[in-house]
Amino acid sequence: MTLLITGGCGFIGSAFLLGHIEAFPHDRVVCLDKMTYAAIKNIPDIVGAMSENFRFVKGDIADRECVFRLFEEERPDAVVNFAAETHVDRSINDPQDFVRSNFVGVSVLLDACVKYSVKRFHQISTDEVYGEYFSSSDEGFDEEARLLPSSPYSATKASADMLALSYARTYKLFVTVSRSANTYGPRQNPEKLIPKTITNLLTGKKVPVMGNGLNRRDWLYVTDHCKAVEAILKYGQPGEIYNVSGEREEYNIDIVRKLISLLGKDESCIEFVPERAGHDDRYLVDSKKLESLGWKHEIPLEKGILDTVKWYLENYKTLI
Repeated sequence: MTLLITGGCGFIGSAFLLGHIEAFPHDRVVCLDKMTYAAIKNIPDIVGAMSENFRFVKGDIADRECVFRLFEEERPDAVVNFAAETHVDRSINDPQDFVRSNFVGVSVLLDACVKYSVKRFHQISTDEVYGEYFSSSDEGFDEEARLLPSSPYSATKASADMLALSYARTYKLFVTVSRSANTYGPRQNPEKLIPKTITNLLTGKKVPVMGNGLNRRDWLYVTDHCKAVEAILKYGQPGEIYNVSGEREEYNIDIVRKLISLLGKDESCIEFVPERAGHDDRYLVDSKKLESLGWKHEIPLEKGILDTVKWYLENYKTLI
């Protein structure tokens, strides 16, 4: 099988890339990545050393000529799209980059899949497309919940989901979508909460916490996220959406306090800052549908955070 992974040099995409090549060494794997600020620059070298069946191409999924040329050359059997602009604050400051990458780019990939008769297209999405979870229940949104995104980032992801699913109906393309909880782990860019907290603590900077820190998020370790995608590729049904939950809700302030404790600091490091525009208090999804395929998250938050802290202790100087 030839698998095209777009955004394979990003945080989650690179973890999936490494895991897939280890699990399926005979697959040909092609990585297309624009190599923006969030890309992990040494991933092509790491993966290239692992597999002679690997090809890296620097390119933009919104560049139609580049994408169609690559599909013509490789004729992929399946495409997994991790490529996206993901930082909510950046989407508020400059929405157009998000529209281009997260919506226009997906439309180009879908057109290429139709033209070249690709067997599978999987779209990586986010729990943020559902908007804020207002219920006092701990059940979370299921896949039938309405979409009510709060930021340009989540709006572009929701739009891409709808576009991909429309191709499933109109063109009979085998499309699946996954919507995951907050993913964390090694190699994540320091603009996100956990790596920013760790790197700021290690470099003697204050740790910014929005509002009162009582925004709740469901935390999912990166390898569990990748195994969810593999399960969907193997067992998922065409035109279906699958939520991916870590089943571990925590307030942002409590995550920060855990990290402060692990690194031997005190709470004088915390700096409360104004909330971002449209900041949702709570995201939560139900992943029973995915669990029916045989997937279950394996890494508890305590172990995941310990492993993440260990990685940043050894590597943070390369990220700052």
